[in-house]
Amino acid sequence: MGQKKDLTGSEKSKIVRYLAEGCSSLKIAKLLKRDHRTIKRFIQNSQQGRKKRVDKPRRKITAHELRKVKRAAAKMPLATSLAIFQSCNITGVPKSTRCAILRDMAKVRKAERRPPLNKTHKLKRQDWAKKYLKTDFSKVLWTDEMRVSLDGPDGWARGWIGKGQRAPVRLRRQQGGGGVLVWAGIIKDELVGPFRVEDGVKLNSQSYCQFLEDTFFKQWYRKKSASFKKNMIFMQDNAPSHASKYSTTWLTRKGIKEEKLMTWPPCSPDLNPIENLWSIIKCEIYKEGKWYTSLNSVWEAVVAAARKVDGEQIKTLTESMDGRLLSVLAKKGGYIGHGFVFELFLNVRNVYL
Repeated sequence: MGQKKDLTGSEKSKIVRYLAEGCSSLKIAKLLKRDHRTIKRFIQNSQQGRKKRVDKPRRKITAHELRKVKRAAAKMPLATSLAIFQSCNITGVPKSTRCAILRDMAKVRKAERRPPLNKTHKLKRQDWAKKYLKTDFSKVLWTDEMRVSLDGPDGWARGWIGKGQRAPVRLRRQQGGGGVLVWAGIIKDELVGPFRVEDGVKLNSQSYCQFLEDTFFKQWYRKKSASFKKNMIFMQDNAPSHASKYSTTWLTRKGIKEEKLMTWPPCSPDLNPIENLWSIIKCEIYKEGKWYTSLNSVWEAVVAAARKVDGEQIKTLTESMDGRLLSVLAKKGGYIGHGFVFELFLNVRNVYL
């Protein structure tokens, strides 16, 4: 008997809604006409973190190839494991094996920062997840801003450094630095933007609303049908320029009010799927320690990287929301965990790895 197809995105969404309505897994299986074990497996996997990696036997490489890899790692600081092995003409080695080999001769440093969560934050995150359990997330427009600099984010210039080798020096600019502020949105399988905020403009309530008027509303929203506008839900985070009375009143005049304007819990970048899109774009424009000499050149790189992201990749991000909500509830308002985000990130960004 042939293997049955995996659950589709629409089926996963239906499972979440049926669970919210109090249906048992057996009843859901009958409603969807799917195997009961398949439904139970999806529910269990959504509530668990990432499974521990099972060590597999490494692919053996020769001593000569090892010496070539060591020399390449010394000559190509900040390069990825794939770039190092390709420079040695060593192919067919999976990423896990490449990294395991490089750990014996080099190391990678990574610093991560996340906003702290207190008890109030966790309660609000749980309330938010319960409120939107039955939401059709294909109709939600997820928006956010991202700042890109000429040299890349602090701490991002990292890569494999051979033991005994010094990391290359990255000098700070005394003048002529700065960055570009970018706004974008994703809905279902569509990317809205990216749009560039004018240089030197500080986004307060007034400038933020004017920016939306000149870009989002005039260039994208105005072209949509009345039925689309009626069903669309607008999401933005709690930045002061977003959550101010001036901005909410202005959006109300534009027809985005009440249930059409999604409430957002505090300290929750992990719940916004567009954050994963920013990671994909930044990894592309700053790969192998790349940096830029002008604001226009870094903006052109952002546009080029955004064009590489296709509809299927965006759909993977927007369809991840059901799993994010279940994870938040399972963790009682805590962060959804590196396992969930990392696996989603790999699924979408595999073309760059």
